[in-house]
Amino acid sequence: MPSLPATASYSAPPSVHSLDSDFGAIIDNMDVENLTDNDFSLVRDTLYKAQVVILKNQAGCSPKAQYELAHRFDPNAHGYGHGKTLDAKRSILHPDLKTVPHQPEVQIIGNGYVPEYEGLKNIQLKHPHHKTFHKIAISDSDDLTHTRFYRWHIDAALYGLHPPRVTTLLAVSVPRGRRQTLRYDDGTGDELNVPLGTTAFVSGYKMYDLLSDADKDFVRSSKIEYAAHPYIWMSGAKSRSDGLGLVSDNLELAESELPAIDRSKIQILPMVWKNPVTGALALQIHPSAVLKIHLRDGSVIDDLNEVREVVHRLQRPGIAPQLVYAHDWEEGDLVLFHNQGVLHSVVGAFAPEEVRLFRQCNMAASEPPVGPEAVVAAA
Repeated sequence: MPSLPATASYSAPPSVHSLDSDFGAIIDNMDVENLTDNDFSLVRDTLYKAQVVILKNQAGCSPKAQYELAHRFDPNAHGYGHGKTLDAKRSILHPDLKTVPHQPEVQIIGNGYVPEYEGLKNIQLKHPHHKTFHKIAISDSDDLTHTRFYRWHIDAALYGLHPPRVTTLLAVSVPRGRRQTLRYDDGTGDELNVPLGTTAFVSGYKMYDLLSDADKDFVRSSKIEYAAHPYIWMSGAKSRSDGLGLVSDNLELAESELPAIDRSKIQILPMVWKNPVTGALALQIHPSAVLKIHLRDGSVIDDLNEVREVVHRLQRPGIAPQLVYAHDWEEGDLVLFHNQGVLHSVVGAFAPEEVRLFRQCNMAASEPPVGPEAVVAAA
């Protein structure tokens, strides 16, 4: 693993460059360890307009500085975005994250064996592989050359805690050299050439803009009810091959098999969330955790298969290959994404000896996401 510099030299002022995609921006020369109010204003404004921001050359960024950057987006937020749900052994999230002891809002993710890092020793990391989550997997013979979107999602507990506003990801160690063909395997023939271990992003704003006028009215006036303890509830279920929601095989856990449920913690959220800076509307649904749809007239769609089919129909156009930003990670990249405006997915299949080491930070928001006026009025 490379040794990390304690500090970096920034001889020029920060500069912003748009990516060659519908969303996203790069900011060079940003000193995260000594972030001024003006620096943060630039980062905040860029993020809420571009949705994904890459701060380059941040290898010296400490877990404390990473936490403080995320915290500035929501000064009243406290605690990791999933709370203590990572402690639940049955949660599908449990194997994928390890907590930095001296900065518990920051998690370590990746692949391979790391002898020591940030106070942890003998770390064995495992990159999530679609074979453990998808109903139908890519063949073993294609496993290292082809890949899938593992699970399109929003970073959110979706039970008792509000979805974080922003997530930050720092690339500490990144395997380089090969690329993979990402297959949708959903009958469309869609494919995408991606860097090894990319993180894929799609815009919730583009997803909303692609809808028909009738569907826009539907999503503006409807809400999603999420399952209680969703990451335990879904632990036996399997995903569609495009990573956009689950197959309905009645493999979800019954309420009697879940931890005790506090009904006040069940989340019923707007389908559409408003950008705090631009006012634009994003279709923001975590497709794997959906349980019911609450309609404008007070009725509820509670047939789980129907709920999933409706959500998939609404979201699938927004993950078309030409709309996906697949970030090509370099060591020292600190990526911020607007968690209330994009969906993202882990991608890739690593060999056991390929070491990938990242730090992730987000915090449960102090307030719920803001929906459009039609939804607020119907609440």
